[in-house]
Amino acid sequence: MSLHPTLQPYADAWTHSIEAISELVLPLVEGEWNRRTPCPGWSVRDVVSHVIGLDCEMLGDPRPIHSLPRDLFHVTNDHQRYMEMQVDVRRHHTAPEMTSELEYVIIRRNRQLRNESRDPGTKVRGPLSTELTLEESMRSHAFNVWVHEQDLRTALGRPGNLDSPGAHIARDVLLEELPRIVAEDASAPRSSAIVFDVHGPIEFLRTIRVDIQGRGTLETVPALGPAATLTLDWETYVRLACGRTTPEAVADRVKAEGDLELTAAILRNFSVTQ
Repeated sequence: MSLHPTLQPYADAWTHSIEAISELVLPLVEGEWNRRTPCPGWSVRDVVSHVIGLDCEMLGDPRPIHSLPRDLFHVTNDHQRYMEMQVDVRRHHTAPEMTSELEYVIIRRNRQLRNESRDPGTKVRGPLSTELTLEESMRSHAFNVWVHEQDLRTALGRPGNLDSPGAHIARDVLLEELPRIVAEDASAPRSSAIVFDVHGPIEFLRTIRVDIQGRGTLETVPALGPAATLTLDWETYVRLACGRTTPEAVADRVKAEGDLELTAAILRNFSVTQ
């Protein structure tokens, strides 16, 4: 194995999630591919098309030349238009076409990973002509594929893998966004602390401290007398952070204590996906 040790956890997480996706969709009949998922505007077919498209981009394949319809209500910005291209071009593909392409892409990506010898800091192409390191790209990819595995599980009534390798990467990716959400987006008071207590298949207790300059930092030390505390289960945390639900829809699964205006502002700004 020539893959750099730093990259191995991301490769393992991707492998675990993509194989789970393949197992989920292989037995589906044609009608089940049209089931609605929690991902806004996307069916099971659309989510699988997106996953295929993501891996095609990791392989360096050229993007499809395709014009999007004008009536896609869920497409509102350039990033969404970019992502929709790989989805819409496959909207009329049959179930056998979808599973065959997914299987072929998995084979190609496994071969790519077996032969990957680049340094984690190597610059690679990202969405919308952005540039990022290979490590950032593989980490983001592992996160995205796990989230879409969860979309499919929800749509198909097959819950699971909430504590898989991809779930642990998702935890770290989402926690990195908390200081910005709390300090900037929710405008938490300066010199305050906000506690997040998450339970379930993945558990953690984290504090966001906002300093006198209004900058937020993530800490593992519990805060005494925090301005606010949010207690919720891991699945709800993920669904909120990934824009799969609204605070109102899961109000019975979130316990807010302390400054309720602040907790409401945090939950309003909790989604980090585009």
